[in-house]
Amino acid sequence: MERNASTACASIRAWAGAVMAALSFIALAVLSGSALAQKADRPNIKAGDQWHFSKSGDLRAPPRNFAWIVTSVTPDGIKATEDGKPLLLTPDLKVLESPWRKDSDLRLLSFPLEVGKSWSYVNDYTYKDTGTTGQAKHSVIVLTYERVRVPAGEFDAFKLSSYGNFSGMSRDGPISGVSTRTYWYAPAARAIVKEEIDDPYRGRYRFELVESTLQP
Repeated sequence: MERNASTACASIRAWAGAVMAALSFIALAVLSGSALAQKADRPNIKAGDQWHFSKSGDLRAPPRNFAWIVTSVTPDGIKATEDGKPLLLTPDLKVLESPWRKDSDLRLLSFPLEVGKSWSYVNDYTYKDTGTTGQAKHSVIVLTYERVRVPAGEFDAFKLSSYGNFSGMSRDGPISGVSTRTYWYAPAARAIVKEEIDDPYRGRYRFELVESTLQP
């Protein structure tokens, strides 16, 4: 219990520090006359777009590599595959269902993106690999616009931070805790190119873009 409380407090302090840093950045930019003009609209996803990602291991699953390939795009959503299995996203790149999880409102992105923007969401989730179901309540803020390096190369990207509580039921019984997620969305890649997640149930793990092929 003390360990969980200590971990939760550390996560809260880290997320609060990130938010304060973002607010300081915004204030300095305004005072210096910077327009903070970087803004990203919803990307123009096209059939044939491909992204290859790597995921580090976590407490519940080993490392893996996987590929997303878009098969069709309509005003209602994006149909794709993840390693040949069905993948469903909204036009805002919100994953609704993949081979390993299902979500009601995992709103990691909210277009247009710009530094200082924030939002909250409530997401009902199911992890298919562990049978875990539950609900997460998160707050998100766009921290900065910066360069980020991943195996696919260097990108100009929006850095975002998400913090919130989750609860649910696993095969081992009830679960609950605080999770944080730091991630980078690169307009040129039309994707989140890096994610770092800290979750007391699955541990610390990350996703990175390895390569991409985008239609002109």
